[in-house]
Amino acid sequence: MPRLRRLLTAALVAVALATGTSACSTPADEIAVTESTIVLDVRTAEEYASGHLEGALNIDVQGADFDALVGELPTDADVVVYCRSGNRSAAAIDRMEQLGFTSLVNAGGLDAAASATGLEIVR
Repeated sequence: MPRLRRLLTAALVAVALATGTSACSTPADEIAVTESTIVLDVRTAEEYASGHLEGALNIDVQGADFDALVGELPTDADVVVYCRSGNRSAAAIDRMEQLGFTSLVNAGGLDAAASATGLEIVR
């Protein structure tokens, strides 16, 4: 399954580069999360503490150090990004694309991300 996911991601990136569209996707019914998938919560630390997806990293997209912290992640990793409503995750994805990330999924808000990934919300 991971190999198929990587092939599909590569195909999506190729199509996006050819058509000039974004390589990220928007919330879907199901988002596959593997051991190597990075789940990224881009809300504030306070929002993260009030409830987040199990195993999610927290890097505040509005923080001054967002680019530096995200820059420490592998740019070729599959990254699922979420926030409260989907707006900040979209902004984070735009910035991450500028930093060279190639496999990004906007999972929208916390509840939608939990539903799509099957990950538990930790409170």
